[in-house]
Amino acid sequence: MKNDQDVIMKLKSIIDAYSNIVFFGGAGVSTESGIPDFRSVDGLYHQQYDYPPETILSHTFYRRNPKEFFRFYRNKMLFPGAKPNAAHDKLARLEAQGKVRAVITQNIDGLHQAAGSRTVLELHGSVLRNYCEKCGQFHDMQYIIDSTDVPKCVKCGGSVKPDVVLYEEGLDSRTMTDAIRFIRDAQVLIIGGTSLAVYPAAGLIDYFKGDKLVVVNKAPTPRDSHADLLIQAPIGEVFSQL
Repeated sequence: MKNDQDVIMKLKSIIDAYSNIVFFGGAGVSTESGIPDFRSVDGLYHQQYDYPPETILSHTFYRRNPKEFFRFYRNKMLFPGAKPNAAHDKLARLEAQGKVRAVITQNIDGLHQAAGSRTVLELHGSVLRNYCEKCGQFHDMQYIIDSTDVPKCVKCGGSVKPDVVLYEEGLDSRTMTDAIRFIRDAQVLIIGGTSLAVYPAAGLIDYFKGDKLVVVNKAPTPRDSHADLLIQAPIGEVFSQL
């Protein structure tokens, strides 16, 4: 991270000056907690699966081949041992200090809440919640981990579906409305750990009309040229210095 003290001081000054900050994050926030971006292609996909992750994690595939869906889901999407990192922890502290009004996340791991953040908008749902498609009975993540093949409801025997937004499924309208409101009203928007490539979530950034746009991401994003402060580094590394 070039001129790290300079950019860290600039970020600190922005945070100090404002009390209505919204954070918008993606997979890069959790990679430093040991949760890989499932869109990253490694050799394991080719060795173990006949389809790319985006195909397996689609609504159509879930319906047509639920057994294979859950084989991938348990292996690649569930990380019960993952712990919050410096980014999660700092955001929770900033919320407690009255600085951060909301965390809007594309992640499904629940680590923001584990760190103590209270106002968290999960655009793509959460692996911590699973519901019977027949009776609505709740099942936790451990139930999915311990199950085999297609998990069945302990109450009625129906199929249990993770409360995550699959490809081809729409985002929750209430969550989207709340996210738009927080971003529209924010003085500062910090975008972190996301390439802004996944829509419609990435389109929420268009609603920001505030004073300062901060982008913290290892790779370039479409918003870099609009940022008042651009930091191309891992988000946990940056937030650990705040």
